[in-house]
Order: sequence, then structure tokens, then C-alpha cells
Amino acid sequence: MRNYFLKRMILILPTILGITFIVFILSHLAPGGPLEREIAKLRGYGSAEGAQAKRISTEEIDLLKKKLHLDKPLPVAYLYWLSEVAQLDLGESRLHSRPVDELIFEKIPVSLTFGLSGFLISYLICIPLGITKAIRSGESFDNSTSIIILIAYSIPVFALSMLLLFVFASGEVFSWFPLGHEISDEYESLGFFEQIADRLEHMFLPVICYVASSFAVLTLLMKNSLLDQISKEYVRTAMSKGLSFKDAIYKHAFRNSLIPIATGFGSNLSLILAGSLIIELVFSIDGIGLLSFQAVTERDTDLMMGLLLIQSLLSLVGNILSDLCYVLIDPRINFEA
Repeated sequence: MRNYFLKRMILILPTILGITFIVFILSHLAPGGPLEREIAKLRGYGSAEGAQAKRISTEEIDLLKKKLHLDKPLPVAYLYWLSEVAQLDLGESRLHSRPVDELIFEKIPVSLTFGLSGFLISYLICIPLGITKAIRSGESFDNSTSIIILIAYSIPVFALSMLLLFVFASGEVFSWFPLGHEISDEYESLGFFEQIADRLEHMFLPVICYVASSFAVLTLLMKNSLLDQISKEYVRTAMSKGLSFKDAIYKHAFRNSLIPIATGFGSNLSLILAGSLIIELVFSIDGIGLLSFQAVTERDTDLMMGLLLIQSLLSLVGNILSDLCYVLIDPRINFEA
């Protein structure tokens, strides 16, 4: 297995190069690329004087192309960007006029706090609930919780976010929680425990939305996976040798039923840091999701490429971690074979 994981680690670099190269070329070939944006900015489009747009000389355009490394073929311009990345320089965001790495690492803790909390709570709730539903399949508990799961699955995240804000934060019904943001305006003047309480209040409703987005899928996946294992011969053999039904499940079937759960573990790693645009917009959370949206809509190439690089890397590492989880859950799995 060591050779398999070494191969996967080595393949990360060419995969990252392929992803970033394709997106770099497409972002520059598409209408409204970085050069056109800079020219429009120099001409004054979008400003109060936009109606009397300034004329830009050929020399100014040539200087602009040189600054963006677009006076050379696009593959060469990509190599310039790659050389800067190799020096840990992700460039400067033209939208925010700040270094890209500084912007990203400023937003990561925000998305990480909300995403990781939702991730952990989802697994802590869904795995035990799925096990209980499988053990009590067909009983009233299974039927009643299935209705709740169906409702949670049917409600779009944006609708749930707006509903929670209206009921619990707007003051129209209750005003138990703040309307949004990560912290209160007076956060710095609060004591240590008051700051913790303030953060928890701001996190409560968004984290519910994070959990709801994966609640139904994880629970049903756990239940169906365990039911599939319970029906297999080795569980009946274990029970025929004197083990109780619950002991046969927890000592034998449970571990094997976690394999489908491990499949989504790796992708969740990148999603934790990618943030959720809808949740961040509704709750006014200044995280990675909102930053990514701004980078794409404003065609901020350096920022977009920096975010793509980090999120692609996390996604590839996450897939390797998923394979590692398979091996830890079931040592019989042999990827080399």
C-alpha cells in the first residue's frame, strides 16, 4: 500500500499543473479577461466619467500587456505565473488591491470555523442516527425520523437560512440570535468567556444550515450501508455462534458499513475550506465562499488562480485521505490489486 500512496502523492503535482494551466488559458481567452478589465479601468468605464472614456494609446496597452506578461504567448505567461507561485507569491488581487495569499489566509479561519463545526456535528449526529434507524428499521422511530430527514432534504439551503433568520433573529417572532456576521461590533471589549459566547451565538444558525445540507444524505447512507451488512452471511454466522444481534452489529457489521461514509470524507475536506456561498451571503459571513464568488464575477485572475490552486490541492489530498480511511476501516482492501 505504501507504493500506491507514494504514486498518488507524486501524481498531485502534474494534476495541479493540468488544472491550473487549463483554467489559466480559458480565463484569458474568454471575453472580459484581465487585459480587457485593465483597459476598461484605465479608460474610466464604470466611473462617474465613464461617458467620456479616455483614449488609451498603443504604448500604454503594450506596457499593460508587459505588466500582465501577456506580451508573450499564453503558455509562456502561465510559466511566469507558475514561477511566481514557486516563490510562494500568488500575485495581487486587482479587486482588493492586496496580496492574494494575505486575502486567502485571512478568510480561511472564518470558513474553517463554520465548515469544520458543521462537518463534525454532521458526523456525530448522522452516524449514530443511521445506526439506530438500521437496528430499528420499520419501527415507529425509523418512520418518524424518516419524515424529518425527508423534510430536511427537501428544503433548499437558502430557504432554510432565510427561515431561521426570520424566526430566530429578525425580531418578528424571536430575537434569540444575531442577524449575521461572525462576531458582534463590541466583541473586542468583551471578556474571554463573553467572547466565546458571542462567537457561539453567531455560529449557531449558520452551522445548523451547514449540518442540514448533508444531514439527510449521511444518515440514509449510514442506515442503508449497515442494513446491507446486516443481511450478509458473516453476521448470521456470528449470531449463530452466540453473539447477540447488537454485538454482531457493533463488533462486525459496523466497521464494514463505514466504507461508503469514508468515500465522501476526502471531498468534505475541500468543501470545509471552500465555504458555502449561499450561507455566507445570507448570514453576511466574510469567508472563502464569498471571496471565490467575487473573484469569478469580477474576473480577478490572480485571486481566482490562487483560490483554485489551494482548493484543488486540498481536494486531491482529500481523495488520498479517503483511500487511507478505506485501508484503516478494512485492511483487506488492496488498491495495488
